[in-house]
Amino acid sequence: MFPRRHLARTSSRALFSASSVAVAISVLAVSACSAAGGSGPKSSSGGGSGGDDTTITFLTFETPNLTPAYWDAAIKRVTDKYPGMKVKRLVSPTADRTSYAKQLKASGQFPDVMIAVTPTGFAQAGDLYAWQSSDLGDFEVPDGGAIGGKVYQLPANTQTIPMVYYRKSMFAKAGIANPPATYAEMLDDAAKLKAAGILPFQVGGGSDAFAAVLPLSATVATQVYRQDPNWLVERHTDKVKFSDPGFVDALQRVGDLGAKGYIDRSGLSRNYADSQKAFLDGTGAMYPMGVWFASAADASPVKDDIGVFAWPTDDGKLVMPAYTGGGLEVSAHAKNLEAAKKFALGFQLDKGNLDNNVLHDALFPAIKGYTPPDSTGPVFKESYDLYQKSKTDGTVVKAFSWEAGDDALIPGMTDVVYGAVEDVMLGKKSAKDAAASLDSEWSRKASS
Repeated sequence: MFPRRHLARTSSRALFSASSVAVAISVLAVSACSAAGGSGPKSSSGGGSGGDDTTITFLTFETPNLTPAYWDAAIKRVTDKYPGMKVKRLVSPTADRTSYAKQLKASGQFPDVMIAVTPTGFAQAGDLYAWQSSDLGDFEVPDGGAIGGKVYQLPANTQTIPMVYYRKSMFAKAGIANPPATYAEMLDDAAKLKAAGILPFQVGGGSDAFAAVLPLSATVATQVYRQDPNWLVERHTDKVKFSDPGFVDALQRVGDLGAKGYIDRSGLSRNYADSQKAFLDGTGAMYPMGVWFASAADASPVKDDIGVFAWPTDDGKLVMPAYTGGGLEVSAHAKNLEAAKKFALGFQLDKGNLDNNVLHDALFPAIKGYTPPDSTGPVFKESYDLYQKSKTDGTVVKAFSWEAGDDALIPGMTDVVYGAVEDVMLGKKSAKDAAASLDSEWSRKASS
């Protein structure tokens, strides 16, 4: 899938951008993105153009690896199968495609098809088509991200969010032979790295605030979701609170990393692309990031120096936060609903598109019978193997703040969470105060 936010959040907010590397795919033609008339949405054409009722508008976003060439080639694979199908590609001006979709809706330009737009809010308002069970037979998790028992976003891909990518040479320089197996070992390694003059963790933020939440997504997985997989569902009924000890502990652990200098607080102003570049350039030994980073790692000259491990638990048990979803959505008001549905399913199930998702965005397609191509790089292979191991020998839990459907954060809370975790890492708020503010904001937004 693609980092959902705001993106970061993709993004990641990915990515959004929250994605990773330049795409190397061959296409017949690449259309430059340009403003589509006045203050209207930025767009480019793929498989045809125009604004009549036979043209499908498709909202996308661009990142270092999801380039115009990537999107145009992906669209063309579908339109080649359906002669006469025309698609006008719209481009979100930022990684926050959900906010842009809201702007388009308000201006009467709601897209026919969207990708990786958070469905919460749109679905309840009747703006999204509810996929039928007959549409979802090829998906491994056909009820993924359901809202009120209905699926509005194709559950197409799984992403682990985060894994911890690390530079093997920096570990060796600090006298660290192996990646940490427990949380205490990771803290000990961070101390050794700092003593060797190496920044332990590269963590970004800035305009792509999703990046700052990833350490918290990791600690919520190990300290909260491991014990209570349905914790966020229970938050909706006030059975649990952010101010409960487990969540405060998760926040405190992230705050401690900042307080000890293991996270460069000034680096939190870096956007996603700059923080990724900083890690690849050797600024920071560990990089908590979604699996999409593997594509950038495998395209880099240091790919053989990059390893990966799961954020460790106190007792060494493997726990992996992951999210399945992030696929295409169709407007319930699409000018040609059947054509929009045909395009969305065709786009999502095309073998060429799936392979390119793997090769250029390091996604784990959640499609029955699919296996990644043999040409994937070493970082992707290690990431994929670690995820498979977590499914058989470990525990897979949801990725906090990346959930969709009935167990997602309520509308408006994601950015509040981003702000709270940055405040804690920067030392502006204690973990207890930040958690209390989250509870307060949740109550306010839930009642509004």
